[in-house]
Amino acid sequence: MKTRPKRNSGAWLPSRGGLCVLTLSNLCFILYLTEWRLCPTDSAIMNIFDRKINFDALLKFSHITPSTQQHLKKVYASFALCMFVAAAGAYVHVVTHFIQAGLLSALGSLGLMIWLMAIPHSHETEKKRLGLLAGFAFLTGVGLGPALEFCIAVNPSILPTAFMGTAMIFTCFSLSALYARRRSYLFLGGILMSAMSLILLSSLGNLFFGSIWLFQANLYLGLVVMCGFVLFDTQLIIEKAENGDKDYIWHCVDLFLDFVTLFRKLMMILAMNEKVGSPGLITILTILAEPGGSS
Repeated sequence: MKTRPKRNSGAWLPSRGGLCVLTLSNLCFILYLTEWRLCPTDSAIMNIFDRKINFDALLKFSHITPSTQQHLKKVYASFALCMFVAAAGAYVHVVTHFIQAGLLSALGSLGLMIWLMAIPHSHETEKKRLGLLAGFAFLTGVGLGPALEFCIAVNPSILPTAFMGTAMIFTCFSLSALYARRRSYLFLGGILMSAMSLILLSSLGNLFFGSIWLFQANLYLGLVVMCGFVLFDTQLIIEKAENGDKDYIWHCVDLFLDFVTLFRKLMMILAMNEKVGSPGLITILTILAEPGGSS
């Protein structure tokens, strides 16, 4: 009959071969190794948090040539100009009522865009085309006026929420396109155009049917499609610039329209969530959600 050893010097631990004794001195030695030799010291932990983020490496686009990077700077500078001018146009409609959105403003915006597209890009025509771009952005902002007024009547907090959400979505998808491998999102072009055609046809049909489910599906699908267009248009601009097309003014129009459409869709989604079930809401939102529908 086996006898158990005395337990006067430590704790019992199981092992493969039987039993072993863990003495108090061995336990202290193991704790010493664990705490001071195997674990990182306080200074090592602090060194981890003291490391600085290299923003130069973070913002380095090595797969894009320097000339294309300069082109993108001009595109986004023009885009920022369009945003300020469009905000001024929206302010004129909503606050001053000096210029109201309507058929004339919609036709004027369309005419300026066609005029801008018809003038070839050159150093001599650059200032003239920038003026046309500013006029187009201003009338586009005026055209947003009815949608803005509707959202203000529903809940004024919709506007800053929609704008911040649109800015975050646009920034994230733009950076994704800039950091991604070249031409990796260009395959989306055909898919996105087909989806836009489907959304347009179903929206026109829903003016007669008034289905809230179809309207919600169109809104959310339209939001997803516009996110895809941000990816597609950004990479398409890069490819055009790499192939010698340096028309940054027209490239800015593509991104500006993407942002405005995203903003309009997000506004309508938030307004729909605020006043779901109201009489005639679907017809009103269907008109306001489409570009040019506010006219």
